[in-house]
Amino acid sequence: MKIGDVAEAMTAYNAGDAKRINHMMKVFGFAKTIGEREGLDARTQEILEITALTHDIGIRNSERKFDSCSGEHQQQEGPPEARMLLTPLGVEESVIERVCWLIAHHHTYADIQGMDYQILVEADFLVNAYEEEMDEDAIRTVRDKMFRTNTGVELMNLLYFS
Repeated sequence: MKIGDVAEAMTAYNAGDAKRINHMMKVFGFAKTIGEREGLDARTQEILEITALTHDIGIRNSERKFDSCSGEHQQQEGPPEARMLLTPLGVEESVIERVCWLIAHHHTYADIQGMDYQILVEADFLVNAYEEEMDEDAIRTVRDKMFRTNTGVELMNLLYFS
């Protein structure tokens, strides 16, 4: 399995939804950058990159089932979809387990466990701050309360405070 296979499968999964595909690729880019700069081991980096690509896979079913794409519904609907997408790609079961766990928690910001989780949250916020047009005070609050990696803080500052 190659990360590009996951990116291609997720792009096909979201075919016709340029906004979601662009969001996915931006989160992936930031997650990859932060993970590499923070020195993650190869396995954790792989898990992070796969999760960055699949983190919002639950949105479509959430909208269909609940007419909502709330974080809670995404966390509920995402793991089964991720498993169905990743298994045929030959992703190792233990990697799928962690990816699914991260998807099931990626909108839960208390008790962040693991650098893959921390970096995923930071990468998603880096993108959401722009896409949701957050004001500087809100961005600063998120940075100061949520960001723990030097690279994530540096990127947030370069994007929004330079």
